[in-house]
Amino acid sequence: MTQSVIHQPRIAWDGARAFVRAAGSPQSETFASRVLSRLGSEVYGQFADTRQRLLTALVETGGDRYASDVEAGKWRVRLEDLLRTHPELTDAVRELTVEAVAL
Repeated sequence: MTQSVIHQPRIAWDGARAFVRAAGSPQSETFASRVLSRLGSEVYGQFADTRQRLLTALVETGGDRYASDVEAGKWRVRLEDLLRTHPELTDAVRELTVEAVAL
């Protein structure tokens, strides 16, 4: 029997970068519905808030990466906390990360 080691900080970091990229993409609504169905309404609301902050920053700065970097940091913490309190969501976060990268 083989066991795989789940490194939650790495999953959270990979997910954070992918979620922020998805929030700034034209397909964000499609991804948001996947977030809602797999991670629930609280995470969905946080995703919507991220999208709004990214759009606001785009208008105000013309595309400064600072907003994306800040949002990725917030998502890393959120996802790490989520995985720590709900380890059963690990597969959902990994699947969403893969889907976000494919957008």
